[in-house]
Amino acid sequence: MSVTRRGPLPEGPGADYDVVVVGAGVVGSAIARTLARHPLRIALVDAADDVGDGTSKANTAILHTGFDAAPGTLEARLVREGHGLLSAYAEETGIPVEPLGALLVAWDGQQLATLPRLAEKAARNGHHTTRLLSAAELLEREPHLGPGALGALAVPGESVICPWTTTLAYATQAVRSGVDLHLGCRVETVRAGDPYHRLVTPRGVLRARLLVNACGLHADAFDALVGREDFTVTPRRGQLLVFDKFARDLVRHILLPVPGPLGKGVLITPTVYGNVLLGPTAEDLSDKTATGTTADGLAGLRAQGGRILPALLDEEVTAVYAGLRAATGQEDYRIAAHPELRYVTVGGIRSTGLTASLAIAEHVRGLLDDCGLDAGPERPLAEVRMPNIGEAFPRPYRDARLIAADPAYGSIVCHCERVTRGEIRAALASTIPPAGLDGLRRRTRARGGRCQGHYCGARVRTLVEDHGREGKDGR
Repeated sequence: MSVTRRGPLPEGPGADYDVVVVGAGVVGSAIARTLARHPLRIALVDAADDVGDGTSKANTAILHTGFDAAPGTLEARLVREGHGLLSAYAEETGIPVEPLGALLVAWDGQQLATLPRLAEKAARNGHHTTRLLSAAELLEREPHLGPGALGALAVPGESVICPWTTTLAYATQAVRSGVDLHLGCRVETVRAGDPYHRLVTPRGVLRARLLVNACGLHADAFDALVGREDFTVTPRRGQLLVFDKFARDLVRHILLPVPGPLGKGVLITPTVYGNVLLGPTAEDLSDKTATGTTADGLAGLRAQGGRILPALLDEEVTAVYAGLRAATGQEDYRIAAHPELRYVTVGGIRSTGLTASLAIAEHVRGLLDDCGLDAGPERPLAEVRMPNIGEAFPRPYRDARLIAADPAYGSIVCHCERVTRGEIRAALASTIPPAGLDGLRRRTRARGGRCQGHYCGARVRTLVEDHGREGKDGR
């Protein structure tokens, strides 16, 4: 069991694994966690310096019911199963989830006529609790909606969740259960062999009996390393606006548009952190690193958001960001076993991957059996309880008992997000500590508020540097 970010990889038998999972996003981390239930040597590998550092960190953070998935597809089944699995796992481990329900809002006659068909589609996906709402019922539920809304489809069960804590929980539980996590470890070459494939990285060579490709945006490139060319990933950029917490009272549900050809379109949703999110755009690009925002993209979001919730535009924008989804030209997951290569591809996961992650992991576990994996008996996983960074649950700065036991939890460092010195200290000493300030923000929310670190940034950085010096002195 180890977490490594730099230095040479182990040599000899220490570099031999039964399964190497490449890609430590939410899906790859879920797969590694599932495999950790068995007496296997597992490695989870990522080119980035932290888990969940790609698509998994920049999405709309919705726990989907799968009501609008294409019936009969693999995605529909895994999202439906994953919703139940992740809901239970979140309760078990302390991942923040708020079950707000969604409203699919119709703004013209064509969209209104589509709602009954979407209700039928939801029923075919096993979701039988949707209900059509009149314009009056809709406005009673969401009084701040803009003029012109004709009705809605109410979808109970849709929730908002913390995507950062979810990925970190999976990876933490995997590592505590015996998985080796190698970060900052880009796989450059794969040399097929029997019984071991050789994965060549700048830090050394890993050997794997079986391989899992959970590379997200780069799944097609990794496929090419093992001789497969089954699909091409087109990065689809989604730009988003994050509004300040004062906007939270303007919206009670997840407000969804009627889906279009490029996806689910622009939505407005609360977040578990107390903010309001507007987005995403849907722009097909060629550059898999193009995570910057654009003036046109943000202006377009504001125009659409102003129609849906006019008062939202009067609120302050806390942050803007963009994420890339892995579009493959097929509206279904690209998950396939290649027994002759002892290899499983997990591609084309897009925005529903967070919800489906645990179900995808179970599905991949079965595909690895088809590829010759002898997993052995199941065993309990190490227990994990994640720190809460959601607003709907008790935060440390308000916990009198915790503060009495450790005054550091009563010492607020980041005043915008109410993050304490105790939380920062705990994150820096955790099983998978952050590699930098952005990773610390995803673990604690420090520097993520309305001032974006202008007030607390120096003190947060000092705490990180002091912890680093203490670690060196301790050695």
